[in-house]
Amino acid sequence: MKYLVARAFEGDWGRLSAAERARFEQVVRVDFNPACERRRADPSAVWPKKLRVKAVAGAPGIWEMTWSFSGPDGRATFEWVEIDGERGVRWRRIGGHAVLGEP
Repeated sequence: MKYLVARAFEGDWGRLSAAERARFEQVVRVDFNPACERRRADPSAVWPKKLRVKAVAGAPGIWEMTWSFSGPDGRATFEWVEIDGERGVRWRRIGGHAVLGEP
């Protein structure tokens, strides 16, 4: 799955600990990317429950994923975009629940 990152994501990323970054990368590699591939092939495919992917209320086209349930809280927001003629993901924000204030 191809991806881009928003400037806000880059700033948020810099505030995460090394352990948080590693956990996010693992979840993306093991769970999120395969789920995105399934949804790309079949838009009605269901997201894995453990990721708690859902649309962000009041922000059309923006989705949130929970990547950590145990402290600290870990969430990331994303949107579907086209990258080099393929469907991809643009990561918008990453951090705790507060990122949903400006997804």
